[in-house]
Amino acid sequence: MSVLVLSTNPANPELDGNLIEQVKNDIGGQMNWLQKDVGCELIGFKAKDGFETAQTAFADSAVDVNVVSDEKRRKQLLIADMDSTMINEECIDELGDALGIKAEIAEITARAMRGELAFEAALDERVKLLKGLPLDRIKEVRREQISYAAGGRALVQTMRAYGAYTALVSGGFTLFADYFAKRIGFDEATANVLEFENDTLTGTVARPIVGQDTKLEKLQSLAKAHELDLSQTMAVGDGANDLKMIKAAGMGVAIHAKPVVAAEAKYRFNHSDLTGLLFLQGFAEEDFVR
Repeated sequence: MSVLVLSTNPANPELDGNLIEQVKNDIGGQMNWLQKDVGCELIGFKAKDGFETAQTAFADSAVDVNVVSDEKRRKQLLIADMDSTMINEECIDELGDALGIKAEIAEITARAMRGELAFEAALDERVKLLKGLPLDRIKEVRREQISYAAGGRALVQTMRAYGAYTALVSGGFTLFADYFAKRIGFDEATANVLEFENDTLTGTVARPIVGQDTKLEKLQSLAKAHELDLSQTMAVGDGANDLKMIKAAGMGVAIHAKPVVAAEAKYRFNHSDLTGLLFLQGFAEEDFVR
């Protein structure tokens, strides 16, 4: 049975109940509010063009439209990217800011995340530019310049409360991933290791590099370890290095993603925060663990 899921940004809710009723009249289904004015589902709609009908109805609204199956809807494994997904910034860009070269590094980051540059080479190039940055300054950046993405803690804590295993897998750095994973509530974190000499960056990254293949392998290995089929898994990210895991997961989500990722992901969020991933799984606001 198919379920149409409509969601918007809780900070600026735009779900119009009258429009939902119009869509319901056109495609059928049972309407259920998941969070008033923020998330709604139409369960068991019959029209084959239900997705297109809803997209047209909400074309002028900041509303995300997704269609999911009610089979194995609540996932038992979450694999999440970190930069621009679970946090709002790209950590490496903020490190560049500490040296006055943020624009130069951010341009390389943007191209890599759009899939225009090979990830490993782009990472090496950017880290080389950070040579000489002290560990204390990195920790200061981590403390003062990084913010949590809205809804991330609710996503992780709710899925864990209902039995899911959660892993943060980042092409960024352990100094950030370990720190934020612990505070958001992930079960584990995987990321690249920066190399230091006398608490100063050498401009190099330890091998092997955590890239798109690592993320896919982590999804597959954790699913196997927890005796789960990939249909029981969820992956979320925004950049080209997330695409393999997004396409392999049972529910692969592109969130505020680069065009190359949004074009190939089955589920997309351009407006909603991370609680939208809970709506996809049928969780209502009253189920959220914050």
